[in-house]
Amino acid sequence: MARHNSRNTRSRIVTASWELFYEKGYDNTTVDDIVERSGTSKGSFYHYFAGKDALLSSLSSLFDEKYEELSPEIQDMDSFSALIFLNRELFFLIENTVSLELLARLLSTQLITASEKHLMDQSRVYFRLLRKICADGQRKGELRQDIPVNELVRAYALQERALMYDWCICGGNYSLTQYAGYQLPLFLKYFLPVENTT
Repeated sequence: MARHNSRNTRSRIVTASWELFYEKGYDNTTVDDIVERSGTSKGSFYHYFAGKDALLSSLSSLFDEKYEELSPEIQDMDSFSALIFLNRELFFLIENTVSLELLARLLSTQLITASEKHLMDQSRVYFRLLRKICADGQRKGELRQDIPVNELVRAYALQERALMYDWCICGGNYSLTQYAGYQLPLFLKYFLPVENTT
């Protein structure tokens, strides 16, 4: 029970932080604002985070919470549809709750950090869910079986990161959700079983 409460407290802090970053901007959001919005205490905040800057690495946690929330909705979908659905929902979340500046800052920290690359942490909900979808898809014959599951997952994650980087580089001058809705299905055709033409 203590572990659940601990995770819940951290989650409330992360959620409140990113809501405030989007509403007020990163520079205008204080630790006091975050504590008030999350209904926690400064002691709790500093237990989980060294300061406001440490929250930049928590965006992946926010994404993972979204994947946990969406997981039941994909149970009856084929693997191709599930991958498209998860991407659309994630990118919609990004467009509507994460400022372009902070997404760019997060992605750039992953390029220069010498420490943990949290976006690439294979134990994240994100990677576990993608592995399950791809493994199930191969088992059901929905996805090609000549490529290992981990390679399919790696390619999918690479495509998502590429779309996010491009959106940031272009200054968000197009809809990330709509553009991915066009590009990702084209890319994912590579995941489909190769037709036997003989």
